[in-house]
Amino acid sequence: METQELTTVETAKDLGLLPAEYDRIIEILGRVPNFTELSIFSVMWSEHCSYKNSITWLKTLPKDSPRMLAKAGEENAGLVDLGDGIGCAFKIESHNHPSALEPYRGAATGVGGINRDIFTMGARPIAQLNSLRFGDINLDKTKWLIKGVVKGISHYGNAFGIPTVGGELFFDDCYNINPLVNAFSAGIVKAGETVSATSYGVGNPVYIVGSATGKDGIHGAAFASKNITEDSVNDLPAVQVGDPFQEKLLLEATLEVIKTGAVVGMQDMGAAGIICSNSEMSAKGEHGMRINLDAVPTRQENMKPFEILLSESQERMLIVVHKGREKEVEAVFDKWDLNCAIIGEVTDTKRTEYYAGGKLVADVPADDWY
Repeated sequence: METQELTTVETAKDLGLLPAEYDRIIEILGRVPNFTELSIFSVMWSEHCSYKNSITWLKTLPKDSPRMLAKAGEENAGLVDLGDGIGCAFKIESHNHPSALEPYRGAATGVGGINRDIFTMGARPIAQLNSLRFGDINLDKTKWLIKGVVKGISHYGNAFGIPTVGGELFFDDCYNINPLVNAFSAGIVKAGETVSATSYGVGNPVYIVGSATGKDGIHGAAFASKNITEDSVNDLPAVQVGDPFQEKLLLEATLEVIKTGAVVGMQDMGAAGIICSNSEMSAKGEHGMRINLDAVPTRQENMKPFEILLSESQERMLIVVHKGREKEVEAVFDKWDLNCAIIGEVTDTKRTEYYAGGKLVADVPADDWY
């Protein structure tokens, strides 16, 4: 393990972790975590990623039926059988916190993220909806928020080429500080053309595709789990910057590469970026991953390991490919002029190991998050 400054309980508190959680991390690792590892736990144990507080209530909701092709929480999006060999993939997510402080970009990247959840399963998005809640309509802040959110939703959706077919809007004073910005997307997919967010097959290459990685959104998942206050703007990570035209290319490339049959599993990169995709895919496939962070295409120089791992840069996917079929996959993304880089391989360790400069900078279990 690379020598890094060891963390303390105060470091954990600064990252939004409780002292009891810090003790639990030490117990899991069998040692004191370094800063990169502690940063990993801080985002993966956030409410935004792990639903650690709301999971009790989420488990009470129905999540199975004869028409469901994927149970709730099993994949990136829900999947319902429409008959005649056609499935409907759908997902709703909130982008409340970023929209509260940066309404245009916050809402736009919410739309982008929800569409990636759809097409990462192999479905082509066909419709978007939204559900919005704002405070007193007479307040200048509320007017500013409405203008930015509406512009963000409409701009991304229109540029991406997917219509917003409906929505709902309500005002109440309880939303004066924290508005609710929920985006919904639905897509259509043929039976047999879906892809799972999983990883298996020791030695199979792991690719990152799409946009280059920058410093935007680092620790965004942890930030999104905090309460909004007047001082929140001082804690706001660099907000993700969406590029709907890049996402349109990624959509077409993704659907095309799925048809090659070379893909083992695929997941989009949203909250918590690379670490979330690595660990969730590895956990589902009961495998591990060895990742070389130096191989990740970046758009800023001298990015630190934790910055690359936790970046929430938009329009990116993680893909695991059957070994020996790399050229087929690379040809597709080259055609669409998108980054397509091997950053690691699948292992049988059930751990995610990260290297930079030839040194191990983080080593954490892939399936012991909750």
